[in-house]
Order: sequence, then C-alpha cells, then structure tokens
Amino acid sequence: MFSFLQKKRAAADPGRARELYAAVRAALGDDDVHVRIVASTAALLVCIAYADCDYSPEEEAVVRSTLARVQGLDAAGITAIAGVLRAHTVAIAAAEATTYARELVALTDLDFRAQLLDVLVDLAGADGVLTVSETNALRTTTRALGLPQEVYTASQARHRDKLAVLKR
Repeated sequence: MFSFLQKKRAAADPGRARELYAAVRAALGDDDVHVRIVASTAALLVCIAYADCDYSPEEEAVVRSTLARVQGLDAAGITAIAGVLRAHTVAIAAAEATTYARELVALTDLDFRAQLLDVLVDLAGADGVLTVSETNALRTTTRALGLPQEVYTASQARHRDKLAVLKR
C-alpha cells in the first residue's frame, strides 16, 4: 500500500564506486566474486574512515595495511586502490556503508565479517578518537553485516579510551 515509502536498496556498485571496482579488477583480474569482496571491503573501509568527514593519514595507513592482507594484491594494486579511495572518498561514502555491507553478507561468512568489524573499529580509532558519528556508522554497519550487537561491543571495548562521548 505504501510501497513508495520503502527505501530502494542500491546494488553495491551504484555508479558512485565504478572507479574503485575498475581499480580492484585491474589489480586482481576477472574473478568477479573476489573483486566484489575486495571492492566492497575497501569501500566500507573508506565509509567508516570518512564517517567523521575526515579521512586522516592515520586512517589511510590502516586502509593500506588492510589491503596488504589481500591475497594476490601487490604494492602497485594497493597504491592504485588507495588512490581511488582518496580521490573519490566522498562519492564512495555517499552510497552508505550498508550498501557495501549487504554485498559482503551475500559473499562472505560470519567469521570474515566479524574480523572485518574489528578492522573497522581499529580504523575508526586510528586517529586517536572514536567520534559519535563514527560510533553511529559502526553500529549501523554491524547490523548491516548481520552481526550481533555483542560483537560490536566487544570490538569497541578495545578502544574505550578513545570514545569521544566519554571524554566530555
């Protein structure tokens, strides 16, 4: 009856992240699933890094070290992907983290997503503070990744000293 009120779910590549998917494909080849997982992970990383409207050098270092863990991705590929993330941060983040998280739910297992959440929390705290906007983005991403709240709470506890809300 009120279907016009329902939010349309965008695919993980709604056009905003085309350059990112192209850079990942160039670095990794044509394995579509692998490309989608790495591109969605990279996009999710930049969404969390930019949640406070600042993609700091410390956060970029965490993104690069996370990309370095990808099998088959060499230094040139990391540089290319990181360059796209830097150049298109706002456009990629505009698609919302939940868009990329849905892609990862479809393509990865629960353990992968829980480990990724740990990386995302580490990323958000890389600049020394977990802002309210980062905390909100992480909570939303946790739900979108299909993870229980307890997983987020345990991950966030490692950075309790960086929570901006507790520093007031």
